[in-house]
Amino acid sequence: MINVVTAKQDWYSILQEINNYDFYHTYDYHQLSKKEEEEPLLLVYREKNVLIALPLLIRTIANSAYCDATSVYGYGGPLVSGVSEDYDFSKFHMALNTYFDEKKIISVFSRLHPYFPMQEKVITNLGSIEDLGRVVNIDLTKTLEEQVQHYSNTTKRYLKKGLKNISIVVSNKKEDIDTFIALYNENMERVNAKKHYFFNDEYFLQFANSTEFTTEFTFAVLNETQKIISAAMIIKTNSKFVQYHLSGTLTDYLHLTPIRLLIDAARISGTNEGYTYFNLGGGLGSNNDSLYSFKSSFSDDFKQFKIWKYIVNHEKYNELVAQNPSLQEKETDTISFFPLYRFDV
Repeated sequence: MINVVTAKQDWYSILQEINNYDFYHTYDYHQLSKKEEEEPLLLVYREKNVLIALPLLIRTIANSAYCDATSVYGYGGPLVSGVSEDYDFSKFHMALNTYFDEKKIISVFSRLHPYFPMQEKVITNLGSIEDLGRVVNIDLTKTLEEQVQHYSNTTKRYLKKGLKNISIVVSNKKEDIDTFIALYNENMERVNAKKHYFFNDEYFLQFANSTEFTTEFTFAVLNETQKIISAAMIIKTNSKFVQYHLSGTLTDYLHLTPIRLLIDAARISGTNEGYTYFNLGGGLGSNNDSLYSFKSSFSDDFKQFKIWKYIVNHEKYNELVAQNPSLQEKETDTISFFPLYRFDV
């Protein structure tokens, strides 16, 4: 049987019981990430000492009595505890399908977490799992000196030069968060980022105020003028994960690549505080692009980023696909977008 958790304290208690999660799985992140029409849920399954928790966002489908489910932006997917290598997930699958049928949820999409390999076993035989690309990890269990050995010569050179002229400051003061927001927005406008990369001010403030994870607004300050030229949001969770979340650099200072110093500072603090992973993420849209090349200049420890696509009700899914005007006269087999009935030109 699936139990549905929506209250913050109950959600938090489940995560604490599992004791292996990232900020993407938390109640707070789901609340600040959800759109107006989305309802965050934590689906919980228990069997003896086994506990499985699946966080999702439930969405109604326009002009339909049906719903579907998706995940927050980032790295989500199921969490488990008490599961052996040979555990049979078939009872969980039956319970999950029963819940989906009862709630008229016809499809499920979820981004998976590259650092939880057990996730694939949890959902094997439920739809498909697809590789999207690799993300870059700095192994914080190594010594600081060992980590630097994996830096590219270019990164080492920029760090050596930058440390002479730039200082790193961490501050969650309101005025500094406002500075971060302005800098980040300028950066997104410069690169013509898509709409979903822009956030309202409350989004950043909720990050700063959350008690379920730690957000460090980290700034690169030019020593000569005390001007903030670059900034990053570093998220730390559960004494295990450090995440490089959002960042930006003023256009006039891009040639200094001060982001390298921000990442290096977060690596040092994360190591000293006993964290395990520092995930830098991958390229834009999971591509092996210039952003991915930049991140891989810090480490050659790569993890695979995957997504989960599951059609629960094929009949209704196909019916909705056929009704989508954006798909008229298109070869749907060539479109990877999921769920396909939500495809919009």
